[in-house]
Amino acid sequence: MTDQITRVVIVGGGSAGWLTAGIIAAASPAHVQITLIESPDVAAIGVGEGTWPTMRSTLDTIGVSETDFFRECDASFKQGSKFSRWTSLSKEDDYYHPFTPPAKYHEINLAPFWLPFKEKISFANAVCPQAAICDMGYAPKQITTPEFGTVLNYGYHLDAGKFAPFLHKHCVEKLGVTYIGANVTAINSRENGDIQSVNTDTQGEVVGDLFVDCTGLSSLLLGKHYSIPFVTQKSILFNDSALAVQIPYVEGTDAIASYTLSTAQTNGWIWDIGLQSRRGIGHVFSSRYTTDELAERELRNYIAPAVGEKMAGELSVRKISFNPGHRETFWHKNCVAIGLAAGFIEPLEATALVLIELSAKMIAEQFPANRSAMDIVAKRFNNTLNHHWEQIIDFLKLHYVLTKRTDTEYWRDNCLASTISDRLQELLALWKVQSPWLYDEMLREEMFPSASYQYIYYGMCGTTEVRGSANPSSNNKRLQDKKLRKAETLFMENAQHIQQLKKALQPNRELIEKIKQYGLQTI
Repeated sequence: MTDQITRVVIVGGGSAGWLTAGIIAAASPAHVQITLIESPDVAAIGVGEGTWPTMRSTLDTIGVSETDFFRECDASFKQGSKFSRWTSLSKEDDYYHPFTPPAKYHEINLAPFWLPFKEKISFANAVCPQAAICDMGYAPKQITTPEFGTVLNYGYHLDAGKFAPFLHKHCVEKLGVTYIGANVTAINSRENGDIQSVNTDTQGEVVGDLFVDCTGLSSLLLGKHYSIPFVTQKSILFNDSALAVQIPYVEGTDAIASYTLSTAQTNGWIWDIGLQSRRGIGHVFSSRYTTDELAERELRNYIAPAVGEKMAGELSVRKISFNPGHRETFWHKNCVAIGLAAGFIEPLEATALVLIELSAKMIAEQFPANRSAMDIVAKRFNNTLNHHWEQIIDFLKLHYVLTKRTDTEYWRDNCLASTISDRLQELLALWKVQSPWLYDEMLREEMFPSASYQYIYYGMCGTTEVRGSANPSSNNKRLQDKKLRKAETLFMENAQHIQQLKKALQPNRELIEKIKQYGLQTI
């Protein structure tokens, strides 16, 4: 057995498999061969329709044209998320988590200077222009902005059913990935417990040095072959079910929202994502607190204003069940799991695709040259991914623990201390006396930047005591006055920037149509 790692076998396609193939292939030397085995009989779940801004860099790195991506994947811009009725039942209760950080974020923390005016303007609108641009239905860039370039930071909404075939074609034609359309029928082991090969029903045996499990919830390699335990998080994040539906636009020229809308319900929440040709909508809920029938009724009531009572009652709804959580270990021997095979939780902040990106990039950047190095790389990978999962679970839980809703047991139980990690409880206690910001050691290694914590915490009416010395020294007073003047200037400049962007940008649909017709500039 050669010690060198030259054959990577990815089992499973979909977004996870093809993103992984593209990221590893784009970074690998010529002697490393990537093979992807995809079952022709297993349909992708295909609910991952929202991305983070990291996807721009990913697509650029693997050599994808952003223009082609918009043309072939029914894609639209995503500038962040808007949360409605998460804090209270009021129809006016909403806030944004934009992708653009507050102005001069690495120079000054604007939150303490905004707090005295929190009743007059939302945090997001005070420190960043993106929420206002989203409310106007505008895109985050211009037709003259180059591919993957920005005016405002953005990710994407995409059709997962079109995205995987798009990546498939690119990986095979441009990156040299070998494709095998077949079912895996057996997994063969070496004496040391590594996977030596997999048998397929039509293409025989496929031998590899490193196997990547992208087989979705079945977790064929890591879960079934190696029996790596699954760690459920249902005691923290209650949701374990989703009902998904696709609705057409009434008119072909209807506006396309450039943000994911998340609207809280009695026992869960509804996502609403705008693509070019349709809206993808789904109700995420907990089967412990409600029934499928009641959840479906809320979903159909939600879509009725857009399509009418008749169509709302007729549209087909698809049920997705999941156990929120992840594998105890993600890389075992010469097998690493990515995507749903590694774990899944509710899609509240579009973490599914970004975890695929991060996992595949870590493999590509720390690709083990030989089997001897693999165990070291695997240990580092497992430590990092476990840390990422802890961060994600706490960040999503933050959306629930700040609620003031008490209308159902679901919302009341989400605030019980027994369902909140010690780490998150410490952060919440800390933020009552000092604002989350760059200084916070607990946020420095986060998947989510500290700015995201600010947007959620203050968007949901979190409070921080504004402290000041009763008798400050003359030097401290000068420093505080200087910071105050800078903050006031930045607030004013942000308001001016919004007015400038109103004139410079255009509606989301208009820009997407221009991209499809003329294309974006390439550099």
